[in-house]
Amino acid sequence: MADAESAAEEVREALEAAGIVLPSLRVDLASCAGEATRPLLDLGRCNLDLARKLASVLRGCVR
Repeated sequence: MADAESAAEEVREALEAAGIVLPSLRVDLASCAGEATRPLLDLGRCNLDLARKLASVLRGCVR
């Protein structure tokens, strides 16, 4: 769980550096339950403007 929280913070910081805030970004607690855990991050929902900004940032990273 600590590793998942650390990864969520890394994603949050990287997005914020690009001017993007995903307010619902969190560790998916259901994926951390049980014996064989495979933690997931829930990126949450965002509006269309933010989705386009995120797409633009990602396109810039691929080049």
